[in-house]
Amino acid sequence: MFKKTLLIIGLVAVFGAGFWAGGEFKTCPFCPPEDVDFSIMWEAWHKLKEAYVNPEELNEKEMVYGATKGMIGAAGDPYTVFFTPEEAERFLEDVSGEFQGVGMEIGIKNGQLQVVAPIKGTPAERAGLRPGDKIIKIGETFSADIAVEEAVSIIRGPKGTEVVLTILRDDWSSPKEIKIIRDIIKVPSAEWELKQNTAYIKIYQFSETLNRDFNNIASEILKSSAENIVLDLRGNPGGYLEVAQDIAGWFLEKGDMVVIEDFGEGKEETVYEAKGNSRFLNYPVVVIINQGTASASEILAAALRDNRDINLVGEISFGKGSVQKMESLSDGSSLKVTVARWLTPLRSHISGKGLEPDAKIEMTEDDYENKRDPQLEKALEIAGKMN
Repeated sequence: MFKKTLLIIGLVAVFGAGFWAGGEFKTCPFCPPEDVDFSIMWEAWHKLKEAYVNPEELNEKEMVYGATKGMIGAAGDPYTVFFTPEEAERFLEDVSGEFQGVGMEIGIKNGQLQVVAPIKGTPAERAGLRPGDKIIKIGETFSADIAVEEAVSIIRGPKGTEVVLTILRDDWSSPKEIKIIRDIIKVPSAEWELKQNTAYIKIYQFSETLNRDFNNIASEILKSSAENIVLDLRGNPGGYLEVAQDIAGWFLEKGDMVVIEDFGEGKEETVYEAKGNSRFLNYPVVVIINQGTASASEILAAALRDNRDINLVGEISFGKGSVQKMESLSDGSSLKVTVARWLTPLRSHISGKGLEPDAKIEMTEDDYENKRDPQLEKALEIAGKMN
């Protein structure tokens, strides 16, 4: 493994300046420039092997993974990440259904690790965690400068074991320790209920199973007495872009723009359009968002707002405006890399800003404790006046 890696990087260093093709010298677009000296890395490698107090304890595979993580981390983008084979497997579990842990999506915003959204019915939700909670410590490990994937690895664990999170909430004067017992986490996709003449749809995540589940939900709504729809995207951390595109097709005209992928200056944009059956096109719709509305759920909310002027109710959304692609590597490890930023149909970029609700309704500590939901109440009120 080490020799193979050394050979590959050595070749990159040799051909860093360019290469010959058909008798013509051409610049290698993916090779490092001449002033980048890869030999420093190998010099440090050999010095470590030579001088370290217990060289027999050094794990060469982990050293290579560590070097790769450092290289990718130097991009300074919290969403561009190297996964070891084990981490890649855990990442795929997150969007496919079942795993063991506490049940929440976490992310980095303004340099701070925080809760994006707890998943319904999980230990994280039962412990009272909320979107926007700042994670100061995981056990005895401070979260400053920690990668999301490393934080996930520490928080994850077998059913029945305990993890202690030190949490700071905006309206708290000081951090508090919250103890959570890990469990088996089953990620739901969506559910609905009829509230008088309103179909209330809650989408938890744009997972692999959502299209199937939403088809069943839509069939029931179309047969019901529902005259309007409230679509709840609160605490929805995202998922697959294509699934969000499919769900948008129920609410938009075929061909309406859902989202634009902007790959940077001089590169052609990719436009995703609604391609569904438009069965909910004539239903008045209100969308509820909060700090836990992120990524694919923000794409759907923005698409409905920009195309149909649909009202957004709640709080400013998370503001994840970039697109990642998973690249599989030869040993089962993976690279999740930011390949584009996404723009709303009206060409707004929301990264770090989020979507601004038309009706801003914040949940208070008292609302949570007494199980009141003024955001839903407002959405139902607006929807009722649209009949």
